[in-house]
Amino acid sequence: MTRRGGPKLFCFGIGFSAKALIDHLPVADWSTGGTVRDLENAQQLVTKGIDATLWDGGDLNDEAKHKLLAATHVLVSVPPGEAGDPVINAASEILKSSTNLNWLGYLSTTGVYGNTNGAFVDEKAPLNPSSARSERRVAAEAGWLDLYKNYKIPIHIFRLAGIYGPGRSVFNQIRKGAAKRINKLGHAFSRIHVDDIASILAASISRPNPGAIYNVCDNEPAAPSEITEYACHLLEKDPPPIEDFEVAKERMTPMGLSFWTDNRRVKNTRIRKELGVKLKYPDYRSGLQAIFAAED
Repeated sequence: MTRRGGPKLFCFGIGFSAKALIDHLPVADWSTGGTVRDLENAQQLVTKGIDATLWDGGDLNDEAKHKLLAATHVLVSVPPGEAGDPVINAASEILKSSTNLNWLGYLSTTGVYGNTNGAFVDEKAPLNPSSARSERRVAAEAGWLDLYKNYKIPIHIFRLAGIYGPGRSVFNQIRKGAAKRINKLGHAFSRIHVDDIASILAASISRPNPGAIYNVCDNEPAAPSEITEYACHLLEKDPPPIEDFEVAKERMTPMGLSFWTDNRRVKNTRIRKELGVKLKYPDYRSGLQAIFAAED
């Protein structure tokens, strides 16, 4: 974050989605930086022109505070823990005093809606988290919205469906021989390609609406078995045998099983109508085709 003029993005947690946004922004116009946990990752990012700062989730050091105060835009992709949202805990007082901040995006999850037995949900749907992890997300969202209501910090909340993209897709499991094709009648997931996450965040930056909440997903919820079968078709591999969920769940870890607890379909009408977003990958087929072409 060395450029004096122009917009400055500071990301709490430069991970998969944050990197996609950084890559999406015009490099000639933007200064970008943020936090990472290990030195090697920080050094690699610096070589790419991204001003990375070490942060372990505790108190911010003076360097991080200075960069945060200089930021015009902030992205928060760090998940909350048992002690609450670490960014709120460490940075809320700094954010309250910022005179530069135009936009803050918080990456949440559609898990806050819980189980709807396959029914569609929009941003007005009640929050009914079914896991401790999702309960912490609900609490974090409330904390950020309180900062907007009480201190006018320009918060925007993005509830992300399952994220996939290059290097992070069902192809990885298939190539390792670890893919499963599990059938649970009527069960569907919503998902979103990481490049579309970046374009949605950029659209919000261009059209800020503090206090807004957006579902971030593609147009077509689908069963996981469909995605596996289609990816195998692209790879010209036989799909793994279909297995009933009631049998497969006996071998699942608690984390793996938690992904099958909720059955919901998510509407993305608001990102399309309010932000004018036209998804590059509106369904899993177009997304997987692009990943396959890039990785082949």
